Amino acid sequence: MSSLEQAPDHVKLAVDLILLLEQQNLPAATLLAALKLVVKDTENKLAAASQ
Repeated sequence: MSSLEQAPDHVKLAVDLILLLEQQNLPAATLLAALKLVVKDTENKLAAASQ
């Protein structure tokens, strides 16, 4: 069994996302800008869920 298979779910997801983003062949700045939007959206959803 590989170490990735034993990794926590958030690490597995991160690896999957990295691979997916690398396949897009976009500039790193574009990827980072998109990820910032994803983080902000997720933070907003978490905040709304805790109210």
